[in-house]
Amino acid sequence: MYAILDIETTGGKYNEEGITEIAIHKFDGHEVVDQFISLVNPEKDIQPFVVKLTGINNKMLRTAPKFHEVAKRIVEITEDTVLVAHNAQFDYRILRTEFRRLGYNFERKTICTVDLSKKLIPEAESHSLGKLVRSLGIAVSDRHRANGDALATLKLFKLLLAKDTDKTIVQGIIRTETTGELSQRQLDIIETLPSEVGIYYMHNKDGDILFLGKSKNIKKRVNQHFTKEGSRARKLQKETKKVTFEKTGNELVAALKEYEELRRTKPSFAQPTTRNLFTHALYSYTNEDGFLIFKVDKIDPRKKHLMTFNGFPSAQNFLHRIVEEFELCLKLTGLSQAKTNCSNYENGSCAGACVNKETPKEYNARALKVSEKYSLDDKSFIMVDRGREIGEYSAILIKEGHFKGLGFYELNHQINNLHILESIITPMQADQNTRHIIESHIRKKKVVKTLALNSN
Repeated sequence: MYAILDIETTGGKYNEEGITEIAIHKFDGHEVVDQFISLVNPEKDIQPFVVKLTGINNKMLRTAPKFHEVAKRIVEITEDTVLVAHNAQFDYRILRTEFRRLGYNFERKTICTVDLSKKLIPEAESHSLGKLVRSLGIAVSDRHRANGDALATLKLFKLLLAKDTDKTIVQGIIRTETTGELSQRQLDIIETLPSEVGIYYMHNKDGDILFLGKSKNIKKRVNQHFTKEGSRARKLQKETKKVTFEKTGNELVAALKEYEELRRTKPSFAQPTTRNLFTHALYSYTNEDGFLIFKVDKIDPRKKHLMTFNGFPSAQNFLHRIVEEFELCLKLTGLSQAKTNCSNYENGSCAGACVNKETPKEYNARALKVSEKYSLDDKSFIMVDRGREIGEYSAILIKEGHFKGLGFYELNHQINNLHILESIITPMQADQNTRHIIESHIRKKKVVKTLALNSN
C-alpha cells in the first residue's frame, strides 16, 4: 500500500518551514482507496515568493486547521503504507519535523519518484515534476498546489510501476533510511552543536577525523552534511559517529584555522590542501610614460604580484572599486580599451592620465595607495576582531608582511606589548594561501580594527 504525498510550505529557513497544504492519496497499486486534502494553518507568515508560486496566502489559512488538528488523520491514512513523493526527502523531512514538534516520532518508508524516473526514464531532458509529466503527456492541473502535484505524482508513479519490469521499486528503491532525514544518532549530534561561527570535526568510531570544515553556523552546516545526496556524502554520514567543534568568534580565524588543520591532519573526506586557493593575480608595472599600470592575469609563479583572487570576476570587481576609490584611470587599469581618453575623463572622475593631462608623479601617488591599503607587503600590525565569547577578542599577527599566527585575549595590555602578544599567539605556518585568505578578508572590509605593533 502506498501513500502518494505532496506538501506545500511557508518557505523560510531550513527546518523552520511550516506546512500550508497537504494532500495524501492512499493507493493500493491499482486504485485510490482513501484520500486526505487540507489547507493547514502554519501559525507563521508565508514567504512572498511562495505566495506568488502557489497562490496560497496568509488570509486563506486563518481559518484552516492547525497541524495538531490534522495529525491524527495523517497518521491513520499513512499507517502501514510507503510514502511516495517527488523529492521524497523534502516532504518526509517536513512531515517528521512537524510531528517532532508535537513530541511524536513519525516513521514511514519512502519512495522518491525523482530517483525512480532517473532510473526508469533516463532519457528525459528534465526530472522535475512539471517538465517530466508534460514530456510524458500526463495532464496536470493546479501545479504547485498540494492536490494538483499529488495527482501528478500519482499518475507518474502508475507509469513508473508499469515500466518497472524488474520490480526494482519493491525490491530495491524503498529507503529504510531516507538520506534527507536524520537518524536519532544524527539528531543527537546536531543538538550538541552551536549555531555560531567556527570549525567542526567529523570523527569515526576510532576518533579519527574524517572531515573538517568552517562555517558561520556550525549546526546548520553539519545538518547539511547529514542530509546531502550522493554516494560519498552517504559514506561520510554512515562513518561519522561524533562531531566536535571549536568556536572562533569570526570568519577570518575560522578560515585560517581550517586551512592550517586541513594541511596538518589531511582528513580522508576533505579536499587536498596542496592546490592554490586562487587563480588570478593583480600585477603592476610602469609604462613608457612613467604611469603605474595595473593588470589582472592568470597567476604566474615567475612574476611578482600585488594580490591574488579566486577568479577573474572578483579581480575585475576589485579593479572597478579601486578606480572609484583612488580616482584611477580606466585605461591604465585595463578596464577601457578606448583609443584616446577613457569615459571617466569625460565625466570628471579621471584626472586625465590617459591623455597626459596629469603627471605620472601625481597619478602614481594615488595608485600606490592601493598596495598600501590592501596588500600585506612589508607591514607589521595586529588584526583585531570578535572573540569566542563576550569580553574576548581575537588577534592575528602580521610581521613584515608575513602571517605569524593567531590567538585570543581579554586585556589590552596583552596586545600592546609584542613580547606578551607573541606568548599568547599560536604560531602558524604562512604561505601564499594564508596571505590570500587574509588579503581577501581585508578587501571585503570585514576587519574590525588594526593596531600597529609596539615592540616595547
